[in-house]
Amino acid sequence: MTQPAPVTTAEPPVGKAGGRPSLGLRADVRNLSLLGVLAVLIAVGGVTRPDQFLDTSNLQLVLTQASVIGVVTVGMTFVITSGGIDLSVGAIVALASVWATTVATQEYGFAGILFTAVVVGLGCGLVNGVLIAYGGMVPFIATLAMLASARGLALQITDGRTQIVTVQSVLDLGVPDAYVLGVPPLVLVFAAVTVVGWLLLNRTTFGRRTVAVGGNAEAARLAGIDVRRQRLYLYLLSGLCCGIAAFLLIVLAGSGQNTNGNLYELDAIAAAIIGGTLLSGGRGTIVGSVLGVLVFTTITNIFALNNLQSDVQQIAKGAIIVAAVLVQRRTARGSGEA
Repeated sequence: MTQPAPVTTAEPPVGKAGGRPSLGLRADVRNLSLLGVLAVLIAVGGVTRPDQFLDTSNLQLVLTQASVIGVVTVGMTFVITSGGIDLSVGAIVALASVWATTVATQEYGFAGILFTAVVVGLGCGLVNGVLIAYGGMVPFIATLAMLASARGLALQITDGRTQIVTVQSVLDLGVPDAYVLGVPPLVLVFAAVTVVGWLLLNRTTFGRRTVAVGGNAEAARLAGIDVRRQRLYLYLLSGLCCGIAAFLLIVLAGSGQNTNGNLYELDAIAAAIIGGTLLSGGRGTIVGSVLGVLVFTTITNIFALNNLQSDVQQIAKGAIIVAAVLVQRRTARGSGEA
């Protein structure tokens, strides 16, 4: 009886000297390259708007804005690593934010808002996971349907109006007095999610199973992995991240709107890709995804400070995504990957 194909890990060991560069080494080079890009962007911002860009309050703003989409990207990284996709993350953030800021929910205070945001995110993730893992639906179609449904429900709940948060304990998290050693609480939450995500992907069997399913689902099944259950867990994780991000957005904006999370799915996918997560699955990196988020957020901030039009910003993002995918393809050919 033939043995099933070996299960790969999220961080393969460094290859022997004289051989091909290992995936781990290439990941280090890729992360260093992203750090270089980020350093160049910071230099550009410092040169073009030195009095504004390098101001402490602006740097805090960049990190705070990165925190919301960053939490979403952590969940997206897991989904893409498994060979899936989630187009509904932005709509889930919108639905969770408006459901958590209704008058009825706000009557329960801080705990009510946080609980509702997380539960709505998990509920949407559960629906996506069941449809994909047990319903046999293609992830693109299932999450596209969730995108439309969640957006529609968010609009129905708000009737197109902005829902203002009146719970002072929630609003207090966004004021400078709540900063810890100059670091906004939202950034601390993002850092915690990043650390947990990194440990989960690189130091647990859950992470190894995620990579195995993305690399070869049939081989993973033969190795004893319950592929359907793993996919369900991954979309639950993505929904959980969306719920947390929705709460962070409520703190940041002080309101809930049906337009929240617009294009978050594209930003999260783009950040994961330029960070080194393989779009076809089988390889993922939390550190790279976080660096990708910081690169895009810094670009947005520089464009805003220089009063450049948003269409130019979108073109720049598109060019970065294309370049990142081309580099991935070239790297894959060079290493003999499929």
